[in-house]
Order: sequence, then C-alpha cells, then structure tokens
Amino acid sequence: MKRQFLPHLLLTASLSIAAYVVLAGPAPKRAAPRSYTIEQFMKTIRFGGADISPDEQTVLFSSNQDGVFNLYEIPFNGGGQPKQLTFSKTDAIFVIGYLTDGRILYSSDQGGNELNHIYLRERDGAVSDLTPGEKAKFQFGGLSHDRKSFFYQSNQRNKAAFDVFEMDLTTMKPRLIFENPGSFFPGDVSPDKRYIALSKPYTSTNGDVYLYDIQTKENKLLTKHEGEVNNGPEGFSPDSKKLLISTDEGNEFAYVKAYDLSTGQSTVLDKANWDIAGDYLSYKGRYRVLSVNNDARTELKIIDTRTNQPIKLPPMPGGDVTGVNIADSEGRMIFFVNSSNSPSTLFSYDLKTGKAAPLVRGLNPEINGDDLVSGEVVHFKSFDGMEVPALLYKPKDVKPGTKLPAILQIHGGPGGQTRLTYSPLTQYLVNSGYVVLAVNNRGSSGYGKTFFAADDRKHGDADLKDCVESKKFLTQTGYVDPVKIGIMGGSYGGYMTLAGLAFTPEEFAVGVDIFGVANWLRTLNSMPEWWGPQREAMFKEIGNPKTDSVALYNKSPLFHTARIKKPLIVIQGANDPRVLKIESDEIVANVKKNGVPVEYVTFPDEGHGFVKKENEITAYKAVKEFLDKYLKGPGQ
Repeated sequence: MKRQFLPHLLLTASLSIAAYVVLAGPAPKRAAPRSYTIEQFMKTIRFGGADISPDEQTVLFSSNQDGVFNLYEIPFNGGGQPKQLTFSKTDAIFVIGYLTDGRILYSSDQGGNELNHIYLRERDGAVSDLTPGEKAKFQFGGLSHDRKSFFYQSNQRNKAAFDVFEMDLTTMKPRLIFENPGSFFPGDVSPDKRYIALSKPYTSTNGDVYLYDIQTKENKLLTKHEGEVNNGPEGFSPDSKKLLISTDEGNEFAYVKAYDLSTGQSTVLDKANWDIAGDYLSYKGRYRVLSVNNDARTELKIIDTRTNQPIKLPPMPGGDVTGVNIADSEGRMIFFVNSSNSPSTLFSYDLKTGKAAPLVRGLNPEINGDDLVSGEVVHFKSFDGMEVPALLYKPKDVKPGTKLPAILQIHGGPGGQTRLTYSPLTQYLVNSGYVVLAVNNRGSSGYGKTFFAADDRKHGDADLKDCVESKKFLTQTGYVDPVKIGIMGGSYGGYMTLAGLAFTPEEFAVGVDIFGVANWLRTLNSMPEWWGPQREAMFKEIGNPKTDSVALYNKSPLFHTARIKKPLIVIQGANDPRVLKIESDEIVANVKKNGVPVEYVTFPDEGHGFVKKENEITAYKAVKEFLDKYLKGPGQ
C-alpha cells in the first residue's frame, strides 16, 4: 500500500557505491549473451534478514536457498558453507535475531495467511511458539535496550488494533504495556522503557506522532499541524532523550527532525532533495545510518556522530547496500549489496580493521553476470505534462532495425515504487528477448508528496493514462514494436493490468495479472481487520465502499470484463488475505465468456506473494510461455 509510517519488522538502509573501473586498452569483443532457464535464474538466493551473534563470531540469516525460507548460520569472517538451522518445507521462516545467550527468535505464518507468530529456537534446536494465539497476528517490536526482554505487538484482543507487550526473557511471560484504543500503529519503545512512539495515519499523506507514557498512561500529540502533513516516528536515541520523527511539513520531500522529550523542541537532523527513507542510530549512538531515496536508487551514509562525518567504506561491487545491521559493540556490522543486474550478496565488515568479507553470494554461479542487464532510469512526459519516471531494461546486442516485443511492469501499492534492485523475472524476460519498462506512474512513492497524491480517487484513470503514454516512449526508442506492448503487474499492478485491458481495450496486446485486485468493493470490504487505521486511509484515498460504491463499481475491472478482448494470464494464491481467490476466479470465468484466451495458475499454499521457490518457478515459466505465444508470436 502507499507509504505509511507503520511498524517495521526489519530496519533497512541502502548505499549506492560506484564500481571501480580500470582502463586497460580496448575491451575484447564480447560473446553474445547466453540464454538461461527460469530454473537457473531462480537458483538465485533471496534473503529475509540477518543478525550478528552476541559474541560477534557468527552471522544468522534467512534465505530460500533450499526452496523455502529457513535459518542459516555462517562465520562472521566467512569460509565454508552455511549451516542450516531450520528445515521447514511448507511455511517460510524469517529471522528476527539472536538473544544474548545464543537462542534465536524468528517469525513465521501459516501458508501465506500473514498471521505471523514469534518462535523461540533453543540452542539444542527445540522450538516453541511464544505467541500461540488463534487467528491473531504478532509482530516483533524490538529487543529491550538492556537485552532482558523483547517487545511485540498483537491484535489478539481486538482484531483492528495492535496492543504492545513486553516479554521477559527469563520467565517468557508477557506483560501488557499499551492497550491500543484503535487508530494507532505502535512504533519503538524507548531504551529506558518509559515511552512508546505511536503513529496515527489519517490518510496516505497525513498523519501524526504521539508519545505514550507507560507509567502515567498519558498519550501526548507531538506533531500538531494543519493541512496534509505526513509525520511518523523513526526511533529513539539510546539515552531516551530524543525521538527522531520523519515529516514533510513545509517540504515536498520527507526529512527528519529530532524531538527533545524534555523541552518539546524539534531541530532538523537530516534533509535532502529527495525523501529521507531511513534514519536511525546504532545501539550506543556512535553511528547514524541515513538513507536517501534518490530516483529509484538509495544513497546511504553511515555517520560517525562524534564528528558528524560519514565513515569511509571499502570498495565493493556497484549497487545498493541494504539491511545495515551494526553490532551492539559498534565494532562490526553486516549488510547486503544489491543492484538491478546482481542479486544480493551478504557481507560482513569489521569497522576497526576495515576488512569486508562476502559471506553468501546470491547469484547462481551458472549465470555469467555479464549476460545480465542493468536498469536505466528514464523519464517521459505524460498526457497532462507531468513527468513520469521509469526503469528501462533492454536486451543486450539489439541489432539495428530490430523490433522487439515489450512489457510494462507495474508495481504494487498503489503507492509502491519499482527500484533498481534485482528481479529474476525481469532478467528472465529480458534474457528471452523482451524489453521491460517498469513504470513508476503517478501515485508512486519516492518522488515527492505532490506526485504521490496525484492519483488519489483517480485510480484506473490518471495512473493508467501514464502507462498508456509510456508506450510512446517505448516506440520512440526505435527498437520496440508498437503493436507488441503488453502490461504486467502484481497486487495493485495486477489491478492496473486488468484495468488496462478493460478500460483501454485497444492499448495493450496482452495482460499478466499476478494477485491483482478485480473488485474494489469486495477488496475494500474484506481488508484484514489488523490493518486498523490504514483501512480508513485507504477508504479516503481510493473510495469508501459504503459511500462511494458507484465510483468503485466503475473502476473495478470485474464489472467491465465484456470489454476485454486481449489474451490474459492470471496468477493467484489460494490463501491470499488481501486479494481473495474468488476475485480471480470470477475474472477468469467472465473473460472466457468473451472467447478470449485466458490462462489461470493457482497455488494452494501461497498468499499475497510468493514464499516458495518452486511455485515462483512454475508461475514465471507460465508467464514466459504465455508471452511467447501471444505477444512475441511464433518464429521469434
């Protein structure tokens, strides 16, 4: 959904690092790129978080290298193969982190239903569910600063509101510390355990920060304002004296203030010409990790707070550094390096010696990295003159006069953003001869609050027109066939795919709908209760099913399927709590009545997105075969 200041399970940051180039005469002629199978692309390892052990000798991470996300350990200095700690064949397991005695916390749901529980793995491998409630969601809220407890949020009492609990690590008994009256999303607990930062969203572009006093039960508004201002908590300083707050008050982009809890005064801490995407302090406060969302790339500085100057990092492959995790001693850290043509590699780094070590490489060694394609940031003018950004992926060695098929790739959200990070599906399609244009249509985050709000109440209209206009950009490249441009997307991008086929039936040659919304009336009425205040924000942005039923009917592709005349493939998870399977069932049945080719691929063990590698392989193989048949055409 659109950018909200909501609780995060994992704080991440990114750093663009330029690759070093050595000039040594003319480059030898490069061989034509090899063709790879989806199985080879999907041998890429995806990560689900990482942590450093208390003795800083071991790194814990979760990855899907065996097909399902599980936990692994590897020495901090590298060497050898990762040691597998969990062996789930069904439900994905995501790392939370180590406890001081070496035990491990992790999170897992059941079949993609998003109702995560928090589990404890003992040193001998025994596992216990610390949050065994039925039909409830439990979210990790951080270790206490004294490392004697951890905090978590639960909607077990009220499905629409997350209460905050403290779990004692000796007794493993929880204590309620904040009973949520509703409309709040809890953030961090202060290191002295006195306060809880709360966000209160009103719309997708307007929200406040509150400070809840655990002792006095007082809930204090910190961000009184007028108009549309998006405020949200970033985190407390280690001494509990300040709270960092993200805001766009008086500014097009989000910046960060430091709010003094004793005086009530705020001072600007970090500001840029783009959104500040993350700003947080290390355990003792020596380092501040600052990331800036710069035109689909993330720039990061790790600032030494004693000098207020960024530290120097060692040369590494070009890309973004993500998932920065600094150990409690502040002498060691881990991070991932990722780029549009290279999947994440997990690194460790010793801040004292300056030594960096790659621990686990994400790229399948069967794939030559030179055969992969880097994304290019481009911009084009839309129907009303608004500039729209996009990422262009062009197959290598395109011969003059060639006319290639192309596919628009539309992100989820509505307010997501496609970034210059690695996508096996994108590389697979480009390697197979398709041009891919990932459109960050109006309503996307990362380009200022005016652009972000430009699609409000105009979904399936103004944002879809941006996608239609992008076809002109593709045609002007000279190497795209204008009659062979399709549209593809997941979640909200799936909705845009269906809207494109239904509302502009002559514009796109094919559609690929992955977990896409078809009926806004049903989707908005069936949003999980635990979305709480975000439900109201969505109602204000997209429409309220009780008061805006006509408008929602008009923008729902399900009620306009008679207009769909181009081939369609639909991908759906049976356990999806956001886009119910019945929506895809109905779309497929209705479009088939038109005599239009429709393919339908369902997965009984997936929710709103893929967590099992074999399912992802099956889906992407079906997508490519569909595009080869209906977009590229025979003999090409």
